[in-house]
Amino acid sequence: MAIGELVRRHLVDTRPLRSPHYRRLWVGQAVSHVGLGATVLAVGQQVWDLTHSSLWVGLLGLANLVPLVVFGLWGGAVADAVDRRRLLLTGSAVAWAATLLILLQAVLGLGNVYVLLGAVALNATGFAITSPTRGAIIPRILEPEVVPAANALNSLVFSIGAVVGPMAGGVLLASGGYAAAYGMDALLFTAGLYAALKLPALPPLGEVTRPGARAVLDGLRFILGSPVLLMSFVVDIIAMVFALPRALFPELAATRFDGSTVALGALTSAMAAGSVAGALFSGWVGRVSRQGLALVAVIAVWGLSVAAAGLSRELSLVVAFMAVGGAADVVSSVWRQSILQLYAPDEMRGRLQGVFMVVVAGGPRLGDLRAGATASAFGLTTAWVGGGLACAVAVLVAGLCVASFRNYRAGEARA
Repeated sequence: MAIGELVRRHLVDTRPLRSPHYRRLWVGQAVSHVGLGATVLAVGQQVWDLTHSSLWVGLLGLANLVPLVVFGLWGGAVADAVDRRRLLLTGSAVAWAATLLILLQAVLGLGNVYVLLGAVALNATGFAITSPTRGAIIPRILEPEVVPAANALNSLVFSIGAVVGPMAGGVLLASGGYAAAYGMDALLFTAGLYAALKLPALPPLGEVTRPGARAVLDGLRFILGSPVLLMSFVVDIIAMVFALPRALFPELAATRFDGSTVALGALTSAMAAGSVAGALFSGWVGRVSRQGLALVAVIAVWGLSVAAAGLSRELSLVVAFMAVGGAADVVSSVWRQSILQLYAPDEMRGRLQGVFMVVVAGGPRLGDLRAGATASAFGLTTAWVGGGLACAVAVLVAGLCVASFRNYRAGEARA
């Protein structure tokens, strides 16, 4: 096979971009996620500067987690009962207001960690509403056969934002301080708002269930009734809670790399750089049949890569191992999201996307808390390396012991 043909077979599938609605959403996310990446870096560094404690940096995860759980589940239920375009705009307005509040506290020089945590929690509320809504919109504006490709493209722009954003944030921190980084986020966020405004009306289809506790419980019962779906959540929780070292980046930069903001930016963007590469060459992902077994394998690779990064003393090696982990993570994300979107009927997609968002976004916040707490108790290296090794062992045990998940093949439906 010629090299050119081999590359084309593995490059990301761009067919979803033929849809103008999806194309605007994709470009809007590509732009706004650069600003988000800058804010993620700046908020973590600001909390570290205020407290000099990895535990406080880890508490940013808790500030995100509570709104993500509460409003993610509720937002998913609402997305199944109302016009999804209108709900996406509402959640985006909340997130933008929170970004402006984070900017304001920096401009005023408040230096209050509690105000910062509160603003982060409000931002998480907006994200908790928009994320499941956007996930439920994708199958409405695209044909089913290109949904996995759309998820790969989404992962690509998220990852690019997570690379470019922190690097730009590091430069802005060094030259203009926190307000410059937060100001860029507030400006770039408008691209996502414009994309949401240009969507058509998306009223609910099929049977409409009134939003509330009963609707949320119906979604949870749907997941619990399918071991394949349930295990797809479990293995992701294992990956993020045990192995994510994000809350340790400021301490690592301070203790091993002389507090360099460039090093901090490289650490923050390393995993995303690997995700970019993994998403760019994701054309093969849709051709994998044994997706359950493959998920176990790539998450084990993620855990071992994190452990290797924690043992490395050179910045280049830490970045390289975290990039390998990022490539494994993006492949896992594409498979899990595609299974969930195509498995559920439209009237259930919002709720299941809400649960997916809680796991995908909430798991890393628990991981931040776990990393910060264990680093404070046992030291940086133990928290970092031990978490990666525990992830690899736990996912192999959990994933391989559930036969229906281990034997799952792409396209199979629940019996």
